[in-house]
Amino acid sequence: MADLVSDGRIEAVRSFNRFYTRIIGLLQEGLLDSDFSLTEVRVLYEIAHRQNPTASGILKELGLDRGYLSRILAKFQHRGLLAKTPSNLDSRQNWLSLTARGQKVLAPLEKRSQAEVAAMLRALPIPDQDRLVGAMRTIQTLIGPKPEGRLPYLLRPHRPGDIGWVIHRHGVLYSQEYGWDETFEALVAEIAAKFIRNFDSKRERCWIAEREGENVGCVFLVKRTESEGQLRLLLVEPSARGLGIGTRLVQECIRFAREAGYGKIMLWTNDILHAARHIYEKEGFYLVAEDRHHSFGHDLVGQNWELKL
Repeated sequence: MADLVSDGRIEAVRSFNRFYTRIIGLLQEGLLDSDFSLTEVRVLYEIAHRQNPTASGILKELGLDRGYLSRILAKFQHRGLLAKTPSNLDSRQNWLSLTARGQKVLAPLEKRSQAEVAAMLRALPIPDQDRLVGAMRTIQTLIGPKPEGRLPYLLRPHRPGDIGWVIHRHGVLYSQEYGWDETFEALVAEIAAKFIRNFDSKRERCWIAEREGENVGCVFLVKRTESEGQLRLLLVEPSARGLGIGTRLVQECIRFAREAGYGKIMLWTNDILHAARHIYEKEGFYLVAEDRHHSFGHDLVGQNWELKL
């Protein structure tokens, strides 16, 4: 097949690589005005956003030399950015996670990265932004690694039509799975409408999980007070459960809350929502209060959970 690749195509790809490297600033010794290299920031990102990451998994994802990665991880651990926990699946492996200090170090780097990309996109009209993003997705699809086993998903901000989907799916799923009546759907509609009417892009966010072009999950982080954010309306479709989407959505809320400057996140849930409660507890939330109430056609036990950032 090599004879079907023209010299012109080869040079076009090399030219694009040089152009894009220059555009995104990969040649900077300190990425995003920090003392971290590009590779070090990528490793931080992988640790923060992977489900139970291991050194071998990061090696495979980034294609790094084993000794090089070992030195990076040792540097992170020396600076108090990295914690290691023995894996309960493989005694030879350690699960990696960022410490609170590590999360605070990464948060402004991600914020600056988002700001740089936003500035680049802002210079383009909306149709050209869509063309650019579509072209990038095409490149990833054509030359990126193919998914193994599980189908991939992506997280994105809300867009027109998503809020109606959030309300509809909450009403349907909570009726099917818990027998809750239409008053719960009404509550979700009120929360969602308030989010849209009073949306503060600097302090609030909605994430939609999308898989094969279909919405399969959502979560909201809204402003409760100047110092406190509130996690609301976490949902994952039955067809997409078991992929870590719920955990990832909650982690995105925590990451964004830190970037936005909140000192605490709170949430209200009910004790029968076992899967969601497990995620909250695993991510560091703790139960602060319970109260019995009759809502949505049932006697329930409401719970307030908090996470200090």
